[in-house]
Amino acid sequence: MTAPAVVPPDSGLLYEKRDDIAIVTLNRPDRGNAVNATMAEGLGRIWSDVKADDSVKAVVITGAGDRHFCAGADVRDMAARGRVSSGDGTMDEENHHTARQNQVWKPVIAAVNGTAVGIGLKLIVDCDIIVASRNAIFLDSHVNIGMVGGIENVGLAKRLPLGTALRMTLQGRDFKLTAERAYQLGMVDEITEPGDLLPAAEAIARSIAKNSPRAVALSQQAIWGSLERDYHSALEYGWSLIRLHWSHPDFLEGPRAYAEGRAPVWSTSGQHRLPG
Repeated sequence: MTAPAVVPPDSGLLYEKRDDIAIVTLNRPDRGNAVNATMAEGLGRIWSDVKADDSVKAVVITGAGDRHFCAGADVRDMAARGRVSSGDGTMDEENHHTARQNQVWKPVIAAVNGTAVGIGLKLIVDCDIIVASRNAIFLDSHVNIGMVGGIENVGLAKRLPLGTALRMTLQGRDFKLTAERAYQLGMVDEITEPGDLLPAAEAIARSIAKNSPRAVALSQQAIWGSLERDYHSALEYGWSLIRLHWSHPDFLEGPRAYAEGRAPVWSTSGQHRLPG
């Protein structure tokens, strides 16, 4: 079902909930699904809703059409407004495009249906799993239009070899990373034919949604948190999350269901209220 109360019709976004997964579609195909101010605001609203809605276990994000996942920030909108944002806030105050930027600990699968540029790369690198159509292309154009590649590009350096992340950043439009090469380098987790993209991403989301939401969320935090810590500190952080889960109903429900030969009945209340 659609969720019209969350984003207005002119947001450039489609937001649907199908059973226990949500589908977010960047829906400005005439503008390459580029992100303007209205879409940016809508994405923030969507992530707030995903965080608060315990029925949503996983999210798929994709683009409308078969040419562009996201062509980056809408440069025409930027030129008309004379700025990217208000420019007065901190990084956390100014950026609400992705689940990670909004502290949403529910799995997000990117279904990359075409070209991804600039902020489109941020939408992708902050996802947990990346599925791409064979026609997908990844490139960064910040330096081509006189801007600094300092957000998306840091995420690229976490998922790609340093040299490849630097080539994308410094060569700009002259360096295009194909889906096949991104898969070889480990940035893309699965490649599909164009018509199979969304079903493949949804299948992954539904597979994850069968598991304990609380255990999934804390496991996410352990792995993402490890990127910001040395190895021992990451293990300590992971151990703290393991111990935190011991008092949760799912910790006993999983073994009991296994012993009784039945499907587990996971607790879903308050899954959005997590540490960190």
